[in-house]
Amino acid sequence: MSTTVETVSAAVRTAPAAVVVAIDGPSGTGKSSTSKAVAAQLGLSYLDTGAQYRAITWWMLNNGVDVQDAAQVATAAAKPVIVSGTDPAAPTITVDGEDASGPIRTQEVTSKVSAVSAVPEVRTRITELQRAIAAGAEKGIVVEGRDIGTTVLPDADLKIFLTASPEARAARRSGEVKGSDLAATKEALIKRDAADSGRKTSPLAKADDAVEVDTTELTLQQVIECVVTLVGETRAAK
Repeated sequence: MSTTVETVSAAVRTAPAAVVVAIDGPSGTGKSSTSKAVAAQLGLSYLDTGAQYRAITWWMLNNGVDVQDAAQVATAAAKPVIVSGTDPAAPTITVDGEDASGPIRTQEVTSKVSAVSAVPEVRTRITELQRAIAAGAEKGIVVEGRDIGTTVLPDADLKIFLTASPEARAARRSGEVKGSDLAATKEALIKRDAADSGRKTSPLAKADDAVEVDTTELTLQQVIECVVTLVGETRAAK
């Protein structure tokens, strides 16, 4: 009996500390790929907050809401039921019970998501959802987005802000979409940056205590290794 107790106690002592990691940055910096890989490698949950904003945008487009009308968007913000799966190996997202992982990645949703996510009522609704998911992650979680370290989880154990040159980001995005135009992709990214950084509610911004990682000249594996090291240091200090 005592051996069992000692074994359990030893396991508790050696178990890695639960850690909440906030990874922010604009599109094309490698946030999603890095966050999923780090979470999978370290046994943490994973949350793509951008997918939630895409999901609510997709729902509004499907339900006749004029997404350019902030009042209509605000009124509808509480209606859809959005559920995010946090397994980094197979993250899922459903809206009113329907799998939305494919539909939310269309160009139509991409072009409208900034307008919808700028509405304060939408951000309040989604932020509450994100905080609840993070609080329920027993072993810790990697949460990626644009305002995680500044607004959603200001007390996160580790905050990372990924950056990259517009050219590098556009090249990565063009590589993801077959037949896409590099110049048009770059222009769209810069426009999205301006919208996200300039909105009044929870703009895209680097937290004062975030570690900035410029991914322009780094491979994905190098970025992952960098973040894993930072998480390890954070865990060791807890």
